[in-house]
Amino acid sequence: MYLNKILIAGIVSVFLSPLLFSQDNVIQVDSTGIYKMSDIVVTATRTETPLIELANSITVIDSAEIVNSKKDNVMDLLRDEYGVNVVQQGGPGKLANVYIRGGGSEHTLVLLDGIEMNMPSDPGNTYDFSNIPADNIQRIEILRGPQSTLYGSDAMAGVINIITRTGSAKNKYFLSAEGGAYNTYKFDAGFSGSADIFNYQLNLNRMNTNGFSSASSRYGNREKDGASNLIGSLRTGIMFSRNINVNLFYQYTTGKADYDQHGGVFGDDSTYIYNLEENSFRLETNYSDNNNFWKGKAGISYLRNVRKYSFDSTLFNPSSSSSIYDGRKLKFDIQNTFDIAKPLSLILGFENEKETSTSDYFIYSGYGNFASTFPLKNAVTTGLFAEEQTNLNNFFFLNTGVRYDHHNKFGDAVTFRIAPAVIIPATLTKLKATYGTGFKSPSLFYLYDPAFGNDKLKPERSAGIDAGIEQFLMNNKLSFGATYFYNSFKDLFGFDANFRTINTDKSQSYGLELYLNIKPIDGMNIKSNYTYTKTKDLTDNSPDRNLPLLRRPVHKGVVSVNYLFINKFNTNADIIFVGERDDKFFNGTESERVKLKGYTLINFAASYDIFSYLQVYGKINNVSDTYYEEVYGYATPGFSLYVGFRLTVD
Repeated sequence: MYLNKILIAGIVSVFLSPLLFSQDNVIQVDSTGIYKMSDIVVTATRTETPLIELANSITVIDSAEIVNSKKDNVMDLLRDEYGVNVVQQGGPGKLANVYIRGGGSEHTLVLLDGIEMNMPSDPGNTYDFSNIPADNIQRIEILRGPQSTLYGSDAMAGVINIITRTGSAKNKYFLSAEGGAYNTYKFDAGFSGSADIFNYQLNLNRMNTNGFSSASSRYGNREKDGASNLIGSLRTGIMFSRNINVNLFYQYTTGKADYDQHGGVFGDDSTYIYNLEENSFRLETNYSDNNNFWKGKAGISYLRNVRKYSFDSTLFNPSSSSSIYDGRKLKFDIQNTFDIAKPLSLILGFENEKETSTSDYFIYSGYGNFASTFPLKNAVTTGLFAEEQTNLNNFFFLNTGVRYDHHNKFGDAVTFRIAPAVIIPATLTKLKATYGTGFKSPSLFYLYDPAFGNDKLKPERSAGIDAGIEQFLMNNKLSFGATYFYNSFKDLFGFDANFRTINTDKSQSYGLELYLNIKPIDGMNIKSNYTYTKTKDLTDNSPDRNLPLLRRPVHKGVVSVNYLFINKFNTNADIIFVGERDDKFFNGTESERVKLKGYTLINFAASYDIFSYLQVYGKINNVSDTYYEEVYGYATPGFSLYVGFRLTVD
């Protein structure tokens, strides 16, 4: 009841706020008709577009927020955003997935500097966020709703675009170190700079922790599950002229983590080891004519993700196993933008992607031995897309697009979207709406696995609509918005009575997203949001029919406060509330639906600039030492204290 009162008060305050401020404080349009307060984003249209002109539900986590929050990794940054739910099976280094607007974790496309990172050898082509630190990230753009028109497969629920830092104008060297709870330490070092037409950024990140038991100690588990990783990245660029440049990005990741067999009672396994090795690469050129009528880019990307798992026989698990999964993705893309006339531009694109996967799985148990070899298989998808952008007098904006994809196995898929927005200049109020469709190709596993595969599969499908309002006041010191969304998913991959993959499942999600950002005094930023999400399983003849989808909370709210004073001392605090969720507890071949309790987390960080080149900081995660579970039976961090420093030399 108390929580409901808080939520109602927050909603009322959002919608009554326009009555509290006079029109004298409203941002106005300058003499050229250009709004001056908007971020530039690239994910929504694949071109640089002012955020205020977009109908899409998109948010940006910028470099200042990343630095000030002192969060260790990308998944912790995403926890603060509306419409997004993060779930991890244990502590650092353990599997971490993201759900957007009630869609599955496999329905979010993840980009890293233009590289599609979803794992080709995973049954759902999901992305594991457990090994991507925040140290080298410049910004993150989160785009909600079906986005297959611009991005093809995997973007049925949204896109998360992670952009790393580029070379600085002058040479800069940096070193940071941090240590604290669970015998954790991490280092980040590198240098960046430029020389004439050349810029560069080199970064090396190392993390190690003794961790805690992934299977929660509440159920009698005691063995600690540590983790470590090493990540090296290089980003360079050459500006040959005003009209052409070439950029290269490369990242190497190696990681190791101790796993447990499952959550809950007798989940401990001191022998269960996970190893990761990943290489990601992209070479891209950007070009334009002298009059900027025509701009384009062409690129080639490569991803290889190799995962190994092994465990030996223990007291409560008499089996032993070893497995390896090797997935690769090679993609070539071209995009051209034409500014046909002042109110109209046209984007045309072509993509060709080849996914390859192979795996070997062995298990030895008292019930017999089993081996499964997934032979080397591949799939090729070719896509063509077109999008127009219309801007009528900085008042009415319209993005429409259509895409055609051909998959060498299932055939053709056509998707489209339409996204109009209207800005009322007198009050700087934005009215927006979008409608789009999405698809997801069957993974190589679902197509060709000897035991579970079905080469007759069709792609999964989604359709989504949203509509909302945004208001900007007090010279952008106050902004708030509300968006309603509805998504339907059909032809989802499920299993028949013989565990063969078929297009059988369907579901829906709908809800409301609210945000309120305010800068009450100089140096202070308050960001708050709330998400209401209802989901329903609509699969015929399913025991879960009409029940909520797993691990999607109905209620989620965040309040984050950052305050900088005397230009040296920065504090950051956030409160995250996540409501009840459904999950399943698997006991052998049986499963039981369970409720995960809601929880509230409080995190705090503070930093002080001793000199212009030296900063010291400390942070406390889970200040109240709250016990909670994101996955049934799996542990999460308790009260955790960390201290560190960052040294930057120009």
